[in-house]
Amino acid sequence: MAGEATEGWRGGWMNRLVARPGFQRWASDFPLTRGRARRDGAALFDVVQGFVKSQVLMALVELDVFRRLRAGPLTAQQMGHAVDIPADRMQVLLQAGAALGLLRRKRGGRYALARQGAALMGVPGLEAMIRHHRAFYRDLEDPVALLRGPEATELSEFWPYVFGAWGDVAPDVARTYSDLMAQSQLLVAQDTLQSVSLKGVRHLLDIGGGTGAFLEAVGTAYPKLEMTLFDLPQVVPDASERFAAAGMADRVRIDDGSFREDSLPEGADAISLIRVLYDHADSTVQALLAKVYDALPAGGRLLISEPMGGGAAPELSGDVYFAFYTMAMQTGRARSAEDIGALCRAAGFENIQSPTPKRAYVTRVLTAVKPG
Repeated sequence: MAGEATEGWRGGWMNRLVARPGFQRWASDFPLTRGRARRDGAALFDVVQGFVKSQVLMALVELDVFRRLRAGPLTAQQMGHAVDIPADRMQVLLQAGAALGLLRRKRGGRYALARQGAALMGVPGLEAMIRHHRAFYRDLEDPVALLRGPEATELSEFWPYVFGAWGDVAPDVARTYSDLMAQSQLLVAQDTLQSVSLKGVRHLLDIGGGTGAFLEAVGTAYPKLEMTLFDLPQVVPDASERFAAAGMADRVRIDDGSFREDSLPEGADAISLIRVLYDHADSTVQALLAKVYDALPAGGRLLISEPMGGGAAPELSGDVYFAFYTMAMQTGRARSAEDIGALCRAAGFENIQSPTPKRAYVTRVLTAVKPG
């Protein structure tokens, strides 16, 4: 306790000193502190300008700049003519894209794809997610109002399923949601299957699996595994098409229903929840984990995969992006692995493990076992 008090006193004294404008001027000029002060200033300005970076990216995607440059370098005048933007303003956008490392400026005032810009096109669902961010941006227009809890948000209307409102959702809206989730699930499935082995599992039940992108990846990696998909009726037709096209129609049973209201299918010795828990409030998660526990046999395994907060060690993707995204959805939250583990233990699970994620911004895995 004494050590913590001393550390807290020193930290408070140092923060008060650093917060003084006069100290900042001195630190920027003094040889021993100059480098650190300038790095701190650059990092702080990077946070300040972050919203502009995201909007530049949105413009590059909306104007299809990356795909237009895939055919070869273009000048600002050529690109502006193609998308009906004045050349001088297109020059600003292309120069910004180059500063962000997404484009490369070449001789003659031409711009070409940079490696990161090319990689962006190769990430399944990323461009669709960036376009979808328009709704998120509107919810973040007044972050203080969002923190205080508005009656309605853009994202809560885009994701009505989390409130059990699928019956009122138009088919085209349901398809938009399903398509976006299916595309983003490809990366999640890749990282999940690299983090955990399903060796020894006979039958996997995937709850809330949408159109089956995760199960398709599982079925490819484990050709002898039996699988069941459980999700709302609106996604069943697209899931059936997916499994038929993948040659898995005879290996996957599709049961439609709501995990809020219906019993879970029986017969599986492992159950997966892929990007499900963070969409829902603790009470819903607790009820779902209790159902999962009851549906599994002794020794049955639970697999959870979703973005998570850092808990005692805050991290960017979970504690910034996904924390505010779920807040804007008005339900759920980006829980830490420790938080999810505690919910699993409360439901009766044991042997809870969560390996260090390869890409925390994609997903983190947690596994648990029903005791025998």
